Amino acid sequence: MSQKFDDFLARFVRIEPGEKRAVFTAFALMFCVMGGYFSVRPIRETVGTILGEAITSDTWIWTAVFAIAIIPVYGFLVARVSRATLVPAIYGSVAVALAATGLVFRADPNNMIVGRVFYVGISVINLFLISVFWSFLLELFRSEQTKRLFGFIAAGGTTGALVGPFLTDRIVIHVGISGILFFGAAMFSIAIFCQRALLAEMRHHADLAAAADAAAGRATQAQRGVGGNPFAGVSIVLKSPYLMGIALFVIMISTANTILYFEQLRLVKDMFDDPEQRTQMFARIDYIVQTLTVISQVLITGRLAQKLGVTALLVILPLLIMGGFLILASMGTFLVLATVMVLRRWGEYAFIRPGREMLWSRLDTETKYKAKNFVDVTVYRFSDAVVAQVQDGLKAGGMNPAQAALLGAGVCAAWAVNGWWLGRRFDKEKEQKSVA
Repeated sequence: MSQKFDDFLARFVRIEPGEKRAVFTAFALMFCVMGGYFSVRPIRETVGTILGEAITSDTWIWTAVFAIAIIPVYGFLVARVSRATLVPAIYGSVAVALAATGLVFRADPNNMIVGRVFYVGISVINLFLISVFWSFLLELFRSEQTKRLFGFIAAGGTTGALVGPFLTDRIVIHVGISGILFFGAAMFSIAIFCQRALLAEMRHHADLAAAADAAAGRATQAQRGVGGNPFAGVSIVLKSPYLMGIALFVIMISTANTILYFEQLRLVKDMFDDPEQRTQMFARIDYIVQTLTVISQVLITGRLAQKLGVTALLVILPLLIMGGFLILASMGTFLVLATVMVLRRWGEYAFIRPGREMLWSRLDTETKYKAKNFVDVTVYRFSDAVVAQVQDGLKAGGMNPAQAALLGAGVCAAWAVNGWWLGRRFDKEKEQKSVA
């Protein structure tokens, strides 16, 4: 049975001897993190429909403020606390926060003060959690392994992101919003055990290989803090054109997403009066996206990266979304919008996320933790807030949905060019190192 499974698995991903347990443990860890987050994500979107576009747009300002504030705190912790301790502590804190929010909503389901706090908190922590996960994995796996294995490991997250909203859709009517929050808390609690098991497995593998081996250095390195200035992530990005390019890439993602997001809130609010029905609709969009994504990550992502390089992963989605925006400009129905939203999120998880993580794979540990989290969290959420306010201003000035869609198409064209530049630079550096 084991050999048959290995043969079946080999059709989708090449896992070398000794890598299997680490890869499947990382798969399980990503499953729990993304499953926990995506089970509660529809609740955030439902809260956004209740708050309305204007209040939600203002709430994004607070999201950006806290995203900026969390980076020096995180930088301080990374510098002084071992990642073996820090990562499970983060997961545990999220579990406690979700459980506490569930208790409040169980007592008062209409408490929108807590709703706004929850909206801001989950918006900040989602990018942070994902960035922390990939930073941890980038430290344990070699650059060569990332191209082979990260597509498959990312599929673990996609599977969790499929199961989470699927269960939310099926049980929210029975357990309510509070019950979903308790489920999310349980998933993050399980993630702690997966992270500890992954670290133990990588230590064991490194010890078997050789005490002086580079992999051993990566495994033991996670037991120490990175050291240095907790604000170093900002200066590291500003000094590097390559990292500035990655930051610009994130800004383009944020801009396209924000334009689509507020149109989605408007149309869903008009179509559904009941909060649980809205939660179900958002959950259904989520698990349709994740179904497509997990298939792509297992069958396409890794092979596409190896055959065509990272450039292909970074350029495909902007071009597809540009076409989606142009169609949306001429036919602004909910069905068209939902299709573009599914396309955008499918492409982000299947291609953009693995591609972005590969861009960081050859950089040093301090850059992977401090600069990466500054870009993934602060830059992303600050861009969200700025674009939301600009969009509000343009709407107040008379911009209609069709014009917003045309603006989105222009942004996607620039996004594709930026992705091409980053991918070509990454692939060129790889060629230079292989020649050397």
